[in-house]
Amino acid sequence: MNNRVLAPFSPRVDAAPRRAPEASLTWTDPVTGRQGFLVIDRLVRGLASGGLRMREGCRYEEVRELAAAMSVKEALHYDPAGRYLPMGGAKGGIDCDPLSGEARGVLSRFLTFIRPYVENHWATGDDLGTTTELIDEVLGELGVAGCIAPVVRTLDDPRAARKRFADAFAVEVDGIGLAELVGGCGVAEAALTVLDRDGIPRSSATAVVQGFGAMGGSTARFLHEAGIRVVGIADVHGTVANPRGLAVEDMLRHRRAYGVIDRGRLGPADVLLERDACLSLAADVLVPAATSYSVHEANQDRVAARYVVEAANLPVTAGAEERLRGRGCVVVPDVVANSGTNAWWWWVLYGDVAPTADSSLAKVRGALRGLVTETLKLAEDAVCTPREAARYLADARRDVLLSRTGAR
Repeated sequence: MNNRVLAPFSPRVDAAPRRAPEASLTWTDPVTGRQGFLVIDRLVRGLASGGLRMREGCRYEEVRELAAAMSVKEALHYDPAGRYLPMGGAKGGIDCDPLSGEARGVLSRFLTFIRPYVENHWATGDDLGTTTELIDEVLGELGVAGCIAPVVRTLDDPRAARKRFADAFAVEVDGIGLAELVGGCGVAEAALTVLDRDGIPRSSATAVVQGFGAMGGSTARFLHEAGIRVVGIADVHGTVANPRGLAVEDMLRHRRAYGVIDRGRLGPADVLLERDACLSLAADVLVPAATSYSVHEANQDRVAARYVVEAANLPVTAGAEERLRGRGCVVVPDVVANSGTNAWWWWVLYGDVAPTADSSLAKVRGALRGLVTETLKLAEDAVCTPREAARYLADARRDVLLSRTGAR
């Protein structure tokens, strides 16, 4: 593989998928005029996995990119020795402010319209602006047995699987739910892997986290626990910085709703800066864990970090990623770095991990360290980007899965 480009690659898997989606639809709410979108990038064994997001300004192309990325995330975690059989990728999106009074009604009418998909093909869950609990509540009102119903029906012991799932979601670690922690654990492990790989001591390494919600908060926690100095954290109101390191655990204890930092409880040496200042803070690692497209062509030149580890979905635009690479910044793509959340759901359901914190976090750490190492090594050998390498690995693993199961 040395010194040759892997020609079949798309230049950016989630922005330029090599194949058309197997199904897509655009829905217009008859009450509010709001639009919703469902894209099934591909079905594997008749199933596809991916969350449902709700945000003002959500558009079809965004959902299409996310669905294509989900196909990669699913395939990357195929292990012939495991019970989990990856699915295809899908995504749903609704153009509506999730905090508005009309949001729940719009969600209910959208799910009513696409009910045949959520009953039979699309296993969904929370994403930006939604929660799994809310989706399950609305689906229950429609007579659908939860957001993972299509997958549960394929298992030998659905009752035991649902119990494992419920038990895992009930686990808390220091007051934070395990389901919230696994994603950040995986992202932090991805960051630790690139630091370890390049010989950067954890005792001197620094990180900045953009976003302090479920993913950003848990990533900051695990980086801090590993000895990384977190020198900046941004929320919707701005950036809090301290070159000596922030008191991450204290900030988490007093974190307000929607990932807002309690500025009344900051340390005397903490500095308040504007929101995008997080990009230019001196640090080894930048973790964009807020919204999609937060690093783009107009602000990428502010990024000071040596590594960008994508915790959010689509946080770095294609043009920005190309420019970052041109000046030597390594971008660990979302399809790798944040894939632990999706995989953990299915590891629990299929029984590859016990519904405990120790079992779950150990599995996430091991899987992400191996996947990041393999992706970066392939990218170097093949003279391509880590995103392109991830796509190659996903295609190869999907081919093995389909040949062994006889599925399409």
